[in-house]
Amino acid sequence: MNTKIKTLSIAAALAASLGLAGCAANSGNPGSNGMHGSGHASSSPMSSMMPDAGAEHNQADIMFAQMMIPHHAQAVEMSDIVLAKPGLPAEITALATKIKDAQAPEIETMTGWLKSWNAPVMGDHSGHGMSGMVDDDGIDKLKAASGADAVRLFLEQMIGHHEGAVDMAQQEIGAGKYPESIQLARDIVAAQESEIAEMKQLLAGL
Repeated sequence: MNTKIKTLSIAAALAASLGLAGCAANSGNPGSNGMHGSGHASSSPMSSMMPDAGAEHNQADIMFAQMMIPHHAQAVEMSDIVLAKPGLPAEITALATKIKDAQAPEIETMTGWLKSWNAPVMGDHSGHGMSGMVDDDGIDKLKAASGADAVRLFLEQMIGHHEGAVDMAQQEIGAGKYPESIQLARDIVAAQESEIAEMKQLLAGL
């Protein structure tokens, strides 16, 4: 699907800019620096994970990172789009900046985990379970919107996007094994559920 390919390209470019692209092999003792997550959404294949992929992590941890990287990359892209618009309310500027500043480092962290696990940054299942992703048409509409329409569209899209991230994070909490990945998932749920509440409040005030 166009959106998946496009978003994965964004993720790869962002990972590369952070100095962590590629599918190398060794090293990496990435820390957990989680900050962002979100509400509930549809189901993803992470709920029925099978055997361990390694001594400290399992396949659920790998899938969580492989799916959350492009998911976060799109949130960063959406934040960049809205931040480039003139006359943005201070609350929206602060929110978009907070999302970007939290999720970009999380991409770096998860990319580091995958490298240390000898797992590709982009997995075969990258097209599955991507709850809350905005399609190409939605991204184009956000780019074209201005003023209050842009603010409203950004909030509506990001609420759904956050809900998708929370859904994936909750499945990692239930199925994952790697402690730092599970902690990041918990951080994502806490921070993004808080942001969902904030965005709904901002939306109601428009």
